[in-house]
Amino acid sequence: MSASVSVYRNIYTEDRFRQTFGTEDRPNVREEVKERLAKRCRCSQVACLDLVKERVPILKWLPKYKLRKWILGDIVAGLTVGIVHIPQGMAFALLTSVAPIYGLYTSFFPVVLYMLFGTGHHVSTGTFAVISLMTGSVVEQLVPVPSDLNSSSPETAELEAQRIGVASAVAFLSGVMMICMFALQLGFLSTYLSEPIVKAFTSAAAFHVTVSQLQSMLGLRLPRHMGAFSLFKTLASVMENLPHTNLAALLISLLCLAVLVPVKEVNARFRQRLRTPIPVEILTVIIATGITYASSLDSRYDVQIVGHIPAGFPQPRLPALHTVPDIAGDTVAITFVGYAVSVSLAMIYADKHGYSIQPNQELLAHGIANTVSSLFTCFPSSGTLATTNILDSAGGHTQLSGLLTSLVVLTVLLVVGPLFYFLPKAVLACINVTSLRQMFLQFQDLPELWRISRIDFMVWVVTWVSVVVLNVDLGLAIGVVFSMMTVICRTQRAGSSVLGRASNTEIYRSINNHNKCYEVPGVKILTYNGPIYYGNRSFFKADVNQLLGLTPEHIRSREKARKALEKREREAINTVERGVANMSFSSDNEFFKSEMAENEVQAVLIDCSSVIFVDVAGAKLFIQMCVQCQKVGMQIYLANCNESVLKILTSSGLMDYMNPQHIFVTIHDAIVYILHQREKPSDNDTMIWV
Repeated sequence: MSASVSVYRNIYTEDRFRQTFGTEDRPNVREEVKERLAKRCRCSQVACLDLVKERVPILKWLPKYKLRKWILGDIVAGLTVGIVHIPQGMAFALLTSVAPIYGLYTSFFPVVLYMLFGTGHHVSTGTFAVISLMTGSVVEQLVPVPSDLNSSSPETAELEAQRIGVASAVAFLSGVMMICMFALQLGFLSTYLSEPIVKAFTSAAAFHVTVSQLQSMLGLRLPRHMGAFSLFKTLASVMENLPHTNLAALLISLLCLAVLVPVKEVNARFRQRLRTPIPVEILTVIIATGITYASSLDSRYDVQIVGHIPAGFPQPRLPALHTVPDIAGDTVAITFVGYAVSVSLAMIYADKHGYSIQPNQELLAHGIANTVSSLFTCFPSSGTLATTNILDSAGGHTQLSGLLTSLVVLTVLLVVGPLFYFLPKAVLACINVTSLRQMFLQFQDLPELWRISRIDFMVWVVTWVSVVVLNVDLGLAIGVVFSMMTVICRTQRAGSSVLGRASNTEIYRSINNHNKCYEVPGVKILTYNGPIYYGNRSFFKADVNQLLGLTPEHIRSREKARKALEKREREAINTVERGVANMSFSSDNEFFKSEMAENEVQAVLIDCSSVIFVDVAGAKLFIQMCVQCQKVGMQIYLANCNESVLKILTSSGLMDYMNPQHIFVTIHDAIVYILHQREKPSDNDTMIWV
C-alpha cells in the first residue's frame, strides 16, 4: 500500500499555537478545590446509595446476577475450592506456627468478608503460603517453643494461646494499615512491587517453605531459625539430625508425595478437560487419618499428629495488641506482599474475563477481612494463587462461589473437625510442599525475561538470591530498592542523540540508527530520552557538550573569534554610508549574517518530546546552556515541550536568556523557521510545505 501526505500550514510557535487553538484560562486553583469539595460533600439519597454500592460491591453485582447462566459454575467452583481449603488451611497453619484449627478459621471468615467487599469476581482468599511463612517468623521470634516442652503439658495450651494472639495481632495491624491506605487512596503503592519482584519473591519464598517443612516430613522436632541465612541454618540442622529421622513419618511423607505430585500434574495438564480437579489433598487427608487411627501410628511409632481440633465457632477475643510495637516492622512487609499478590491476581483474571477492579476498594476489602477475622483468632490472609486458579478453571463466575466455599469450611468446623485428630503432620507438610508447584515453575519465565529485558532479569535474580540467602522480609526490601535503583540509573543514563531529517519529510530520527537521515546544515538537533533533574543534569550537560564539541578551549576560541568579528564589523560600519549602517550584530539573526563557515553549528534545537519533567536544577541548566551557546554564537531553540516542562522553564526565568518565539510546537516548525530566517531574516510570516 502506497500513500502520500501533503501539509501546507503556518509555522507555530508555542505562543502562536496557544493563541490560535488554546482554551480559555483555567479557573483559580482555590476555586477548583472548593468546587470539588462541594461536589463530594453534597448529600442526597442517590449519592448515598451510590456510595454504599461502591463500598459494598455485592449490592451492585448481586441484583444483576444471571441465575441460570452462572449458578451451576459458582456452585461447582465454590465446593471444589472449599474442599481444597480444608487441607491447605490446616497445612498453612503449621507454617504460621499455630494449631491447624486456626487455619480453618482463616479459611472461613476472610472468604465471607471478601465476598461482601471485594471487586475481583474470580479471586479466592484465605491462607497463603508466603504470608503464613512471614507471619510464622514473627510468631517464632516473639513466642519461641522451649525444646523440652511436652505436648501434653498444661503449658502447651498457654503457649498456643500466646502464639495465636501474636498471629492475630499481625492480622489486625495489617488490616488497619490497609484501611488507612484506603482512606489515603494509596492503592498505587503496590505498583512498586513489580512483576519480576513478586515472581522472584514468591519463588524464593517457596524454598523457605519447603526447607521449613523438612523436619515435619522427617518426624524431627527442631527449633525454627530466624534472621539472615535462616534457610541454610535450617538445612544444616536437618542434616545434623538425619540419624534421628522417624522412619514411619518418612514413609508417610514418601507415600504422600508419590500420590500428590502425579495427581497434581494430571490436574495441571488436563485442567481444560476436567470439569473439576481431582481433590487429591482431601482424599489424602482422609486416608492418612484413617490409617493412622487404625494402626495407632502415633503411639506405636511416635508419629506427630494434629491432635484435638475443637468443634464449633471460635469465641471473639482481642488479639495480643501489646505486641504491636514489636510486630510493626514485619507487618508492613506482610501487608504489602499480601496486597500486591491479591491485586495482581485480581487484575490478571479481570483482564482475562473482561471486567475491571478497583485497587483502592481491594485495600478496603482485604483490610476489613483481616481486621474483623483477627477478632476470631485468625492469622493474616490474602488472595491465593492455587485456589484462585482452581476457582477459575472450575467455572466460577462471581464472588457468590465464596459463599459455597465458606459453607464447606463451616461444615468442617461444626461437625467434621474433631475427626482429623489422628491426621499426621507429615501429611500436612507434604501438602504444603506440593502446593508450591506454580511458584517453582516460575523459573521457566527466566529465558523469556532475559530475551525481553536484561534489567528485569537482573531484578528477578537479585530479589531471588536476596530472599533465599538472607531472609524473606530483608530480601524483599533489597529487591524493591534494587528495582528502584535501576529506574534511577536508567533516568540518569538516558542518553542524548543527534537527529537527522528523512529526505522530503517532516520526520526526524536518530542518525545513529537511520543512515539515510541527514543532519540539517548548520543546525544540531538534539534529543534526550528522559527527565532532566538534579540526579542527571551533569550527565545531560556532558552529553550535550560532547555532541556540540563545546570544550572549554573551543568555547574560549569561538568567543574570542566572535568578539574580533564584532569589532571588525563595528569598524566597517563607521566607514560606510548611513544607509548601510542599520546592520546590527545584536539582532536575533546575527549568527546567520556572520562569516562563519557553513559547517559550523549556528543553531541548537533541543527536542523535548521525551522530557517528561524538569526540576529547578534542570531549568537552571537550560539557562546555563543558553548563556554558554550565546558565547560561541549559537542560538538555542526548543520543540515539543509539554505543558509542565514549559511552565517550569518559563517560571525559572529562561525567557530572559532566549527569545520566547524560539519555542516551537514541532521540530519541523523550528527547522523551517531557522532555514527561512537565513534566507529572509525580516519575513516572519512563513508557511510549512511538506
